[in-house]
Amino acid sequence: MIKMFSRHARTLALTAGFVGMLGLAACGKQEDKSAAAPAPQAAAARVYVVGVESAYAPFSSENEQKDVVGFDIDVMKALAKKIGIEVKFVPTPFEGFFNFLAQGDRDLLISAITITDERKKTVAFSEPYFVATQTIALPAANTKVSKMDDLKPLTVGTQSATSGDELVQQVLGKNSAKIKRFDSTPLALKELESGGVDAVVADEPVVKNYIANNPNSKLRTVTDPDFPKEDYGIAVRKDDPELLAKINKGLAEMKADGSFAAISAQYFGK
Repeated sequence: MIKMFSRHARTLALTAGFVGMLGLAACGKQEDKSAAAPAPQAAAARVYVVGVESAYAPFSSENEQKDVVGFDIDVMKALAKKIGIEVKFVPTPFEGFFNFLAQGDRDLLISAITITDERKKTVAFSEPYFVATQTIALPAANTKVSKMDDLKPLTVGTQSATSGDELVQQVLGKNSAKIKRFDSTPLALKELESGGVDAVVADEPVVKNYIANNPNSKLRTVTDPDFPKEDYGIAVRKDDPELLAKINKGLAEMKADGSFAAISAQYFGK
């Protein structure tokens, strides 16, 4: 009786152990299946598209490799790093700058954009990051022009849709045939060199950069003391206050830590 019980118990034990092993094997397969499931991928970081003019040195222009370079580009790169965003620069014609922004094709605009009350009706601007003024470019032989009013009998070139364009309109009239508009300031200055216009009105840093890099142009500049100071700002859509707040915070930090001054010194000296 004792032997029969022992044999029976041993059989039960072996059966239970076999069933247990099957259970463990099944659990193991389930765990393997779970472990093999692909991990969820992190969402790609947003890349902000920055509209820039490609012929506005020293602020923004294309080099031989077709990369945009310049003061504004370096400022925007440093600013993006400071506020933790990724940016992509896309050359954009200045005449359609604000339309590209409004339509959502650009997230930011930077290219020596003067902050004006009229422009603030449609876009939001950062705090000013640069102060400039207009200047009159003339052939070196022309010594008769010393102020804007002296331009009234002359044919004047300017870049379309710029503050220089607006200034010329105030003197010559909005629809004056004596105003010749160009897609870029360098094109207007080339026309001045060839005698196609008598003068050009444009942003002083851009004109001086052109003359410095084209010593055979034989051009000179005249700055009317009545020219107003112009603040440059970074433009964003009015419905993106969060981005605007980040930009202003980043600019303030760059000015405080000296990084903005270091970039400025590379292009304009101390």
